[in-house]
Amino acid sequence: MDGYALLDAGDGARLERFGAVVTDRPHAGALAPRRDPDAWRSADLRFDRETGWSRDAGGPIDPWSVRVGDLEMGLRATDAGQVGLFPEHAATLDWLTDQVRTRAADRAPDVLHLFAHTGLATLALARAGAAVAHVDASRPAIAWARENATRNGLEDRPIRWLVDDASGFVAREVRRGRHYDGVVLDPPTYGHGGRGTRSWRIETDLWPLLGSIASLLVADGFVLLTAHTEELGPDGLRDALRVAWGARADAAHAEPLVLDSAAGGRLELGAAVRWDRRR
Repeated sequence: MDGYALLDAGDGARLERFGAVVTDRPHAGALAPRRDPDAWRSADLRFDRETGWSRDAGGPIDPWSVRVGDLEMGLRATDAGQVGLFPEHAATLDWLTDQVRTRAADRAPDVLHLFAHTGLATLALARAGAAVAHVDASRPAIAWARENATRNGLEDRPIRWLVDDASGFVAREVRRGRHYDGVVLDPPTYGHGGRGTRSWRIETDLWPLLGSIASLLVADGFVLLTAHTEELGPDGLRDALRVAWGARADAAHAEPLVLDSAAGGRLELGAAVRWDRRR
């Protein structure tokens, strides 16, 4: 990813460069010692769970942007210690783009993107030629994603921006008889829900959601499932697909989501399962 680099990780934190900004923020999985202690002095922004973000130079923390392939994503420091981008997802974009382009000869493939956050995958899908239903329970996240669409000249693409609960939306789509050529989802470990939405717990809610998605997906469709839950590694996510789709899901490709640091370390950030049902 051109605009991003994991510079180092260790002692419970991660040091990253997003475009022109270097951030130092906690990460529970960074258990090893830091490999390049001197590099941490370069951080522009630091996040503390007790006090929030601080800027080494003082003053306000302004929004900024980063390039992810041919997309530009707007970033800003959030109260939860996030910046609006999960860089490990960049490794999935080429596969998603290929899935769309190989299906787009006659019409725009319909793709459902659940837990869609600030829109990285949605924009990659739309640019490749898909019609996307972008679903997230957070109204601010939807607004942020729409800003990113405008930033990339994609505001006129066929994207439906939907503030909705993922499980509820899928259930209604099943009742409406809708079908999708592809489904992309990145469920959180837990979510508090917002107005008009319910709370989410991956250990109880993922499996029934995948069962409902099975009714929406066309016979030769594709699925990308990612998660950042420590207990659900690649095998756990593939097993979740098996529960929904049976032995057919054995063809799914499961892999860890990892980032290699410039200092020589590796950070594990969850897992991904890719399944092209044509194969």
